[in-house]
Amino acid sequence: MTGAGKYWRVALGAIVIAGLIVVPANFNRYGLFILSQWAVMTIAAMGLNLTLGYAGQVSLAQGAFVGIGAYAAAIMTSQGMPLISALSVAVVLCFAVGWILGYPALRVQHHYLAFVTLAFSTLAFLVFRNEDWLTKGIYGISNIPRPNIFGFATNRPLPFYYVCLGSLGIVSVMVWWLIRSPWGRAFLALRENPIRALSLGIDTRRYTLMAFAIGSALGGVAGALYAPLTQYVDPVPFNLSLSLDLLMMVIVGGAGFFFGPFLGAMIAVLLPEWLRFTEGYYLMLYAIAVMLLLIYSPTGILGILDRALAERRTKIASARRAVAASGLETAP
Repeated sequence: MTGAGKYWRVALGAIVIAGLIVVPANFNRYGLFILSQWAVMTIAAMGLNLTLGYAGQVSLAQGAFVGIGAYAAAIMTSQGMPLISALSVAVVLCFAVGWILGYPALRVQHHYLAFVTLAFSTLAFLVFRNEDWLTKGIYGISNIPRPNIFGFATNRPLPFYYVCLGSLGIVSVMVWWLIRSPWGRAFLALRENPIRALSLGIDTRRYTLMAFAIGSALGGVAGALYAPLTQYVDPVPFNLSLSLDLLMMVIVGGAGFFFGPFLGAMIAVLLPEWLRFTEGYYLMLYAIAVMLLLIYSPTGILGILDRALAERRTKIASARRAVAASGLETAP
């Protein structure tokens, strides 16, 4: 990448971050809720992207991990514990369960693994719904408090939006570092060719389990933020449809691209709101738009951009070779 290209990327990133900080200050309560939901779902989708897009392991259980994190936060904060403690418990619990769930991935792959994670998602939903002594069943947990951070209350929509946005920023930096570390390169090798990765000395067993565990832990982070965002938790939001929505976010945005979950969550959360002017047809238009996108580009929106940039680089390289060849032909 040229120096000018890096400059424009940094400038564009700074503009987007500044916009996310400044522009929502003028939004109403519902607009801030939608943006906060986008930030929370992006964190969950980043975890699934790590598992699916980088490590190549199919999971339909990410919604269940969001539910585990949400219930952990709801139960603990309702008992007067701080959100940071609930967040820590949610991360550790989801990491441990994700590590255990990763063991079937050592023996089965692709759609077989999807069925295993589907069964876990169903099991988690049944626990959320039926274990009244812990989750209060279908009645749910209400009046979930929002935290005070350094003495500042976040019970209003704008301050808690900044909590969600700040959490997204922290998670983004951590994931950015992870995928550029030796672990991230090991995940990519595991996705491309597990047998070759094993022959190169990569412990495919450990990295498969680690991909599931870290991705699940990020689902727990999203759930721990979701509970105080909605201030009410019941089993309905954590059924299979949430896992499918998160899977769609990753695929539509671009699996294996760092910014894929950001874009995919924006489409899944914000696009239906933008299409509400069509009244009863907005869900149909949304579904048609997603289907056409995946037919045209199975690698998602960022896949289209990546393909265009690759073609541009190829044309530039071909032009340079042609210029070099003509220079050699005209040389005495």
